[in-house]
Amino acid sequence: MILMPGGRSGRGPASFPPAGNLIKGDPVGAAGEADRVDADAAEELFKGVYPRLAGWVRRLVDDDETAHEIASEAFVRLLSRWTRVDSPPSYLYMIATNLIRDHWRKTERERRAIRSVTAGAAADPVAYPVQDVDVRHLIASLPPRLRDPFLLHYYGGFGIREVATLLHRPEGTIKADLFAARARLKTALGERDG
Repeated sequence: MILMPGGRSGRGPASFPPAGNLIKGDPVGAAGEADRVDADAAEELFKGVYPRLAGWVRRLVDDDETAHEIASEAFVRLLSRWTRVDSPPSYLYMIATNLIRDHWRKTERERRAIRSVTAGAAADPVAYPVQDVDVRHLIASLPPRLRDPFLLHYYGGFGIREVATLLHRPEGTIKADLFAARARLKTALGERDG
């Protein structure tokens, strides 16, 4: 089920389950009822954050359906840990970042499989190496300490201070990581062109 803005899935009004294991009925923590998701707060968070989160993911995965799946999954994972999360928006973006990485890995595995199957096929006689740049692959090749701030700043539209808060790092470190990420990407692009 994919959640849509406004808390609707197309099957009726949204209701938020209690935190914990719903299949076995085990609540998280000892309080049980006290650990229930505050439905009003969750709905307000959803209305306020979902469009921006889904748009950010959309720019990274280049597919509307996948973007909505990842954004919805991030909210589902947040709701299962609702009472234990200090900053729900930060938690949502970190979950989405991890899900995007998983998506890229899966996509790369599929590409490798297709390449291995089609390796015996004749190559295209006309090649345009300048246009043969896979930006996602270049960004995915960055180490996580550089990739996360790069994605949040340049694709997510967060300022340096916000990225530093989200990643729990000093602003100077974020600036240095962004500089290092740009330098690595520039070098990788230069190697492809040369």
